[in-house]
Amino acid sequence: MREHTPQQEAESAPGFDVPVTAAEVLLDGHRATRDRVARSILDHGPSSAADLATRLGLTAAAVRRHLDGLTAAGLVESREQRVYGSRGRGRPAKVFALTDAGRDAFYQAYDQLAADALRWIADSVGGGEAGEEAVAAFARARFGKQAEKYLETLRQTEAQQRPEALAQALSADGYAATVRRVPSAVAKAPAGAQLCQHHCPVAHIAEQFPQLCEAETEVFSQLLGTHVQRLATIAHGDGVCTTYVPAPGAASSPAQRSAGHGSDAAPTAST
Repeated sequence: MREHTPQQEAESAPGFDVPVTAAEVLLDGHRATRDRVARSILDHGPSSAADLATRLGLTAAAVRRHLDGLTAAGLVESREQRVYGSRGRGRPAKVFALTDAGRDAFYQAYDQLAADALRWIADSVGGGEAGEEAVAAFARARFGKQAEKYLETLRQTEAQQRPEALAQALSADGYAATVRRVPSAVAKAPAGAQLCQHHCPVAHIAEQFPQLCEAETEVFSQLLGTHVQRLATIAHGDGVCTTYVPAPGAASSPAQRSAGHGSDAAPTAST
């Protein structure tokens, strides 16, 4: 249900030679009509099936089929029509309205809003290094708050299994995280792990403000009780955000040694 780009409009124009099967044509047509139904509700507000049929030039039966599909997907919900003033006899008409998920399926300006907010934070302290540090402080506070939810789970998890526990917690928050064990180059030494996030909800903002990625990496280190190394990020054009987590007992970084933290240290959410 996202807005069509010029490229998509060009591809759908006559003469754009893309071989498709009859089944694909029918499926695309079904999706396009369903999107029209949802768009009409977005533009005109809660609507009855009869209103949608009239507005879109469809049969009532066809509209109901699409409404059933949208409802099953959690994008539309039915409710009684609100009547202002005196109400006539009979049951109120049933109307269909978009859910929050349905609205989110359309283009939203959340990314631009977030970028403008972070830029305002940086400018409000004079920009430059002071501005960058202000954004970094916000990022650390944000990810630190998020990490508080994971803290108890990781405290109850053996150090060797903490990457998997963190991946599960991240996946529950929409990051689609997995762990891949990395064989050790030294015989009989414990293997490290790569924590992979296949989705990043703030990737577009992190392109402009790398402090978000840096703060997230710091929080991972604190939660896992060991130094970690960010190898790749979606914000920088990589397919997956990848963080290397050394095995428990591996040599700690100079910064950790000076701070007195070993790789088996208890997780902390402080930033």
